Amino acid sequence: MFNPEQIEKFKRLKTPFYYYDISLLQKTIDELKKEADKRNYQIHYAVKANANEGILQIINDNGFGADCVSGNEVSKSIEVGFDSNKIVFAGVGKSDEEIKTGLQHEIFCFNVESIQEIEVINSIAGSMNKTAPIALRINPNINPKTHHYITTGLEENKFGINFDDFDQILGKISSYKNLVLTGLHFHIGSQVTDLEVYKSLCIRINELQKWFVDHNIEIKHLNAGGGLGVNYENPDENLIPDFKSFFRVFEQFLELQPDQILHFEIGRAVVAQCGSLISKVLFIKEGLNTNFAILDAGMTELLRPALYQAYHKIENLTSIGKEKRYDVVGPICESSDTFAKSYILPETKRGDLISLRSTGAYGEVMASHYNLRSAIQSYFSDQL
Repeated sequence: MFNPEQIEKFKRLKTPFYYYDISLLQKTIDELKKEADKRNYQIHYAVKANANEGILQIINDNGFGADCVSGNEVSKSIEVGFDSNKIVFAGVGKSDEEIKTGLQHEIFCFNVESIQEIEVINSIAGSMNKTAPIALRINPNINPKTHHYITTGLEENKFGINFDDFDQILGKISSYKNLVLTGLHFHIGSQVTDLEVYKSLCIRINELQKWFVDHNIEIKHLNAGGGLGVNYENPDENLIPDFKSFFRVFEQFLELQPDQILHFEIGRAVVAQCGSLISKVLFIKEGLNTNFAILDAGMTELLRPALYQAYHKIENLTSIGKEKRYDVVGPICESSDTFAKSYILPETKRGDLISLRSTGAYGEVMASHYNLRSAIQSYFSDQL
């Protein structure tokens, strides 16, 4: 992944830091845009995946919209330059102030997730003399075959509206003067690698669409969410996700109504592979049953392994030779501050540079100041 010249540059920088390969990011965006444009699919980048301002600017420059899950994400997207008419606002717990932010900016759509949320948005929109465009986020009850912490489309999850509530919701919407129903929204989970899951989603959407057609309710747009997974185990084999096969599933199995537009919210697949967390070995500690490689990066810089046992490929950038097994851990005062157990690396020493790959999504954006850690820096390949 990294050539000797890049590694020499890394040696001059204070670790830990995030490094973004902007050339790879642009190639990924180009491939996504090519496949989406062929089918007139609309893309909203999931801001929660990586909200680095430089990353957001590049994505906006390429004409994508923004998928936001907080009022601050809406405001940041507007600040960076995203067209407000390409911003969707999802989330089960939108505060009154966040709803007002969306209404003030006249965003494309609120993805609503409960009967009470619909009532509150109508009330706030009325007080502001606004009309709120909404899409119903429907829980399709489909197992995405991913980690249970990043599953969102099962009946047991907190997300979305169940089919049994349709009659009550449609009755309320028809009586509300400050709402207009424009779409249906679905999102089944994240890091989905089995495309058959998306086929099941398409079939379920077709069934639900029929209910709206039978009730003479026009739905202008569908939002199929995102969740397309990336190759964490062998990132160099699949640096750019297979967007063609992903979209082909929807092209083949989703039955769009006349003039209906299909939207997607894609985050991880856009940015994951362009980012790496670069760290330094502080100590090698020999334990009774294992050796520990203690890094200067921890769960405060990359939370995913501690949060849901996520795997990231780990590379020693400065040592080669005989291999040994290490528990690769961070400096945080928590036993869960572990990146990998019994991981095979070249024999590693104090001061070695370590790369944790595929960290462009849900890496920097989830960093914290726990243990009063300093804010982590980031660098772009075209700036070093």
